[in-house]
Amino acid sequence: MLRRQIGRKFESLRRAAGLTMEQAAERLDRARATLHRIENGAEHVRFRQADVQQMLDLYGASAEDSELLLAMTAATRENKNWWHDYIGSGLPRWFQLYIGLEAGASNIRQYEAELVPGLLQTRAYAEQVFKLPSGGIDTSDNETHQRAVQLRVERQALLTRFSPPQLSVIINEAVLRRPVGNNAIMAEQLHQIIKAAELPNVTVQVMNFSAGLHAGMTAGGFSMLEFPQDGNGRETEPPVAYLESATGAIYRDKPHETVVYDAIWADMTGRVLNESRSTSLIQQVAEEYSRA
Repeated sequence: MLRRQIGRKFESLRRAAGLTMEQAAERLDRARATLHRIENGAEHVRFRQADVQQMLDLYGASAEDSELLLAMTAATRENKNWWHDYIGSGLPRWFQLYIGLEAGASNIRQYEAELVPGLLQTRAYAEQVFKLPSGGIDTSDNETHQRAVQLRVERQALLTRFSPPQLSVIINEAVLRRPVGNNAIMAEQLHQIIKAAELPNVTVQVMNFSAGLHAGMTAGGFSMLEFPQDGNGRETEPPVAYLESATGAIYRDKPHETVVYDAIWADMTGRVLNESRSTSLIQQVAEEYSRA
């Protein structure tokens, strides 16, 4: 989130200076792709003080903006997030941004049509998922496979930390009924969902088959992340819609984009089972797996 805030500030200064990204890159003798990564908050960008000062000088930044950006960029050199150890071995770079956003979110909404969401998966279930071919992780390597599973498990501490985000999940009934691994794995997984739903900050609802046509069918799985407000009631970060594929991810944070996902979510919440009936259905299916 810090890097995204830095990126937006640099973009604002560049635009205020009347420079296109191409013009700025030429005057700074840097690649346009580098400026694009900076303005988009890419995690792996290194901010050298001399480079930052050069940008501030070119953009005619005020003393106040300069002091702020020099301090913010210095912080990126000092801080190391817990998930950095997984980069290159279990964590694709395109997913790294999502981990950072997830860690900073105050409200997370997720719809899953095919799989249990990562924040609710058991280790055994995750191990089965990561056996599938993936464009971001070499699942044929056992060490990489296990590190990917461990990353997924460690992410779940988010739900029980001090001041956790509010997590609202809608899952398709097919997620419950399609076996992943054996019956014991599925029974354990469904009981884990019920246990997670007992947390005061977690809501799980099921889109049952009888609901028929719903807006989530047009979108596939997605996540919506919202962030804390500052002392003046302003957003510290704009809401983000996250869509993942086998080889990458798309982040949508323009108002005209996120409003579409808000509308899709609103349609689905009007069609899902309520929390009590969802828990009953999950418990019923879990018992079916246990008896099988």
